[in-house]
Amino acid sequence: MPRGKPAPKLAITVDPEVHAGVIAASTEEGLSVSAWMTAAARRALLLREGLAAVAEWEAEHGPLSDSELRLAHERVSDEVRSSSKRRSA
Repeated sequence: MPRGKPAPKLAITVDPEVHAGVIAASTEEGLSVSAWMTAAARRALLLREGLAAVAEWEAEHGPLSDSELRLAHERVSDEVRSSSKRRSA
């Protein structure tokens, strides 16, 4: 965050196994707990927005077909693989 615009702080309570998982994941990824939690929340919000967009589209056009879902799954899987390769490089 830029100077003069401090990040808002949250106080949260999590289950012990979630806490342990967050600590382990943030350590493995070389991030602070705050940075890891921010990234996780950002992903959750993006997923939520995506699901809402799909529901809106389906309400207007009808349910996605099995072939459309399969193609979408393949595309996302390809993106995840590409993203993983970029991060590990």
